[in-house]
Amino acid sequence: MSDVRACLVGVTAYLPERWVDMAEREAQIVAASGGFVPPPGLLTQLTGVQGVHLIGDDQQASDLAVNAARKLLADCGAGPEGIDLMIFAAASQDLAEPATSHIVAAQLGLNCPVFDVKNACNSVLNAIEITQALISSGQYRRVLITCGEAPSLYARLRIADASAFARSLPSFGFSDAGAALLWEAGEEAGIPSQSRGVLGARFAADSAVWPCATVLHGGTRTVRQVPGESAFFQMESTRIRDSLHFLCRTHLPPLLDELGLDVADFSFIGVHQVSLSDLDDLCAAGFGIPREKLVISLPRHGNVASASLPLQLATAIDSGLAGPGDLVALIGLAAGSSAGLAVIRL
Repeated sequence: MSDVRACLVGVTAYLPERWVDMAEREAQIVAASGGFVPPPGLLTQLTGVQGVHLIGDDQQASDLAVNAARKLLADCGAGPEGIDLMIFAAASQDLAEPATSHIVAAQLGLNCPVFDVKNACNSVLNAIEITQALISSGQYRRVLITCGEAPSLYARLRIADASAFARSLPSFGFSDAGAALLWEAGEEAGIPSQSRGVLGARFAADSAVWPCATVLHGGTRTVRQVPGESAFFQMESTRIRDSLHFLCRTHLPPLLDELGLDVADFSFIGVHQVSLSDLDDLCAAGFGIPREKLVISLPRHGNVASASLPLQLATAIDSGLAGPGDLVALIGLAAGSSAGLAVIRL
């Protein structure tokens, strides 16, 4: 087996200009519902989200990815001709066909192979696992992962009653963002293969609970024009939370054991963030993650789906929480349900 690793060259996130606080989100629900009024402040109380970023009326999921990728390529001094493969990884998409990666590649001027990876909020994490495998095999030397998430479009604002409000509650914290990560083969980047890069990844799934969190229809180019019950997110919160907590506690720690690592060895630990109570659970049990190793992005930026981990990683690097040579861990939790862990030395 090759010991060449995928090494992170750079990561960036893009956030749409429009940001609304949860009081305004509650007002939108009242205006759309014709009678139902959520208890003031309840959304923030239950999720910890204080506000969300909303995609522009003329923007698509691909545009969010393109904005992030353009900045990243400029920051890294990389041109389109230097990219061997581009992956679009997101729960969101422009259309059912073709793959959104083609739309992103056309805007970026790329002529390399492209494809989509979709696994709800673990899409980017799965793309990192795939990137490591493809770079390790020698198939590609430089891979660009792009992400464009617009889950706010799938939040049902017209609520009939308290029961419908409960099923839709997690979606009111949905927020929109783009992200991009550039990876190179370690030896090509002048990096010793054994010292940096993706050290390992582990994923687990409990697919029997897939009906607990669904969006049955739509891409960003169609959901605005053809609204309907099937276009909106619905969730049975208790069952899927129990499933994800079980997967995280039982399937992910063995990877750390195999690598001879402990949570204390990491400078930064990224965790997909849906609610602050979920973070409390991870800090109190299972991994026992120290809070000082987290970037808490949820209150200000909401749940940005699979863009959450790259957003946190970019923030950790920009703030100095993590830097060259440091170990970082990315923990993904997603509808389906699935959990994942990637360990990376920067």
